[in-house]
Amino acid sequence: MIFFAIISLTIIIDQIAKNLAIKYLQPIGTYPLIEDFFHLTYAENIGAAFSILQGKQVFLVATTIVFTTILLYYLIKTKTKKSTLLFKTSLSLIIGGAIGNLIDRINLSYVIDFFDFRYINFAIFNTADSFVVVGTILLAYAIIFGKTDNIF
Repeated sequence: MIFFAIISLTIIIDQIAKNLAIKYLQPIGTYPLIEDFFHLTYAENIGAAFSILQGKQVFLVATTIVFTTILLYYLIKTKTKKSTLLFKTSLSLIIGGAIGNLIDRINLSYVIDFFDFRYINFAIFNTADSFVVVGTILLAYAIIFGKTDNIF
């Protein structure tokens, strides 16, 4: 199924990016791509988005497993039609991103972040976070504009 390929690909891209961050960024801390605007910065996040729920790894792991299981259920049970392709693609991106960060939480007890937009003083984030955000935007679009009709 193509959607499981999307999930697998997002996980692979995320884990490769994080391994590159460990290898090249961890020793130096940060590397400015555009000085004072966008850096690649190695960070270990023991919380969730924007570092909320710091130190609550068991809760974050459990929540991710439950949430991902529910999304997988919808992905499997939804009939694949032209009208549901965007819906299922969005779920696949969210699931892949969630699993990418879950792997870090289980193996390391933190998530590796490295995208650092300093110009707007935004939280440092990673590829898995990006997949979740893009998937969520696509999901919202699919729901708002009726790209989910007859999903069951």
